[in-house]
Amino acid sequence: MDKIDRKILALLQKDATTPVAEIGRKVGLSTTPCWRRIQKMEEDGIIKGRVAVLDPAKINAGVTVFVSIRTNEHNDAWMRKFAGVVEDFTEVVEFYRMSGEVDYLLRVVVPDIAAYDSFYKKLISKINLTDVSSSFAMGQIKYTTALPLEFAIVSDDDK
Repeated sequence: MDKIDRKILALLQKDATTPVAEIGRKVGLSTTPCWRRIQKMEEDGIIKGRVAVLDPAKINAGVTVFVSIRTNEHNDAWMRKFAGVVEDFTEVVEFYRMSGEVDYLLRVVVPDIAAYDSFYKKLISKINLTDVSSSFAMGQIKYTTALPLEFAIVSDDDK
C-alpha cells in the first residue's frame, strides 16, 4: 500500500459510488490504473465490500441499545452456540467479545423499547446468560464507517 492507495481508500470511504475516473483524477491516475488498484485492494481483502449507509430513523430503527453480557460459560462450544444465536437476530448490528468485566457487547437497533423487550425475551429464551445489562443511547454524537488511514502501513518507497 502506498500514499495513492490511501487516498483512494479515503475517497471510497466517503462515497463508494464515486466513479473510478473521478477518483483517478483526484489522486493523479488515469482510470485504468486506478481501477486496477481498487481491484487489487479488493482481492487483498483491504476493501471488504461496498454498502449503502441508511438513516436508521427513516427505516424505523432509530433506537440504539448497547447490551453488555456476562456469562459463566467460557468454552469454545458455548461461544460458538452464542455466536450462532446472535447471528440470527437482524437487530444485532455489531457483536464483540470483550476483555474486562463484560464478556460480550452487542449493538442492537430497534424501533422502540417494546421491540427491544421482544428481542431481549427471544435472546434469553435461546441461550443461558449470567447477566444482561442494557444501555439506551440518548443521542448520537459521532458516527462514521470510515476507518482511520493514518495507521495503514505504507511501502518504504512512499514514506
